[in-house]
Amino acid sequence: MSTATRTHTALLAESRSTDRWRVFVALMNTTDAWPEQVFTGLEVPTRAARTAALALLGYEPVEGAEWEWSEDSDDAQVHLLASLPVRERTGGAA
Repeated sequence: MSTATRTHTALLAESRSTDRWRVFVALMNTTDAWPEQVFTGLEVPTRAARTAALALLGYEPVEGAEWEWSEDSDDAQVHLLASLPVRERTGGAA
């Protein structure tokens, strides 16, 4: 039995339909639903708020990992996206 911790990518994105920020964990190669947390405010969630949301979902940042920001654009506007390597928390969700 492997004791290696599985890592995933957490993504932070603003919904184009609601303007609400959401963080979700991309679970590749599975049919499982991707864990997701939607934030209530319209501002970009703070690092602390993002970390707390990930903890509620059962994940934590990989040691030394930092959020990486990028842009996506369509004809009307630019959208910010951020990604962070995460791992499953020992003991699961907070």
